[in-house]
This record gives sequence, structure tokens and C-alpha cells, in this order.
Amino acid sequence: MIALGCDQGGFALKQEIMAHLKGRGLEFKDYGSYDEQSVDYPIYAKKVAEAILSGECDKGILICGTGIGISIAANKYEGIRAALCTDCFMAEATRLHNDANILAMGGRVVGAGLALKMVDTFLDTPFSNEERHIRRINMIEK
Repeated sequence: MIALGCDQGGFALKQEIMAHLKGRGLEFKDYGSYDEQSVDYPIYAKKVAEAILSGECDKGILICGTGIGISIAANKYEGIRAALCTDCFMAEATRLHNDANILAMGGRVVGAGLALKMVDTFLDTPFSNEERHIRRINMIEK
């Protein structure tokens, strides 16, 4: 299950992503926001982080205007590795090397076409399980 969250800056892109996930037959849960009214992105970062940490969801996607604030907020939760990505190489590398569990994007930074390709790359790329990457993740967690 994929957890989705956004503020008003990511609302339109989240709608595109939900339609795309439905088309792929992937299950997701929308943690808000639910319209383009101004909201505080840390609320949605928390909801998605908690869904992953509780085991309710496996991965998450967070979107704000730039992706910066919402990724910073999500990374405050122990066990969360939220990666702000702007291209498919980053989305692939963060899964392979960092075992990132949240993809963060900027709704005002990337277009829907690129965002959907990043979503697919992020969701379809497994963690490499290489010893050097495991060691580095453990260092981050400490």
C-alpha cells in the first residue's frame, strides 16, 4: 500500500498520481490534503510517515510546492528516509542506494509526465542490499 500526502502546492499533481496508480492497479491511501486550500505541510508529512512506520503502508509519496519542506518534515521521523527527487535517475538511485521509503516531489517543479515516470521508477526499483549501502543507512539511522 502506498501512502499519499500533499499540501495545496501538490494537490493537482497528487490527483494525477492517484489516477496513475489506479491505472496500474496499485493500492494507495490518500492522507490529504483534499483541496487547494492553504494548509501546513508538516501535518501531511506526519500522517504519511506514521502510516509507513506503523506498517499500514510500505512506501509513501509526498508533494508540496517545491518538495523541500515536506521532505524535511518527513525526515524528522526515525526510520523515514524521504528523498526529494527531480528526475528518474534520482528516484532510482535513492531506492538502490538509500532504500528510501518516501518519494518527495515539488508540484511546482516537475510536470505530471515526469512525475509519473519518477513514481514508477521509485516504486519499481528494489533496494540493492549491497553491504556498503546497508552500512551507510545504518550510520544515518544512528
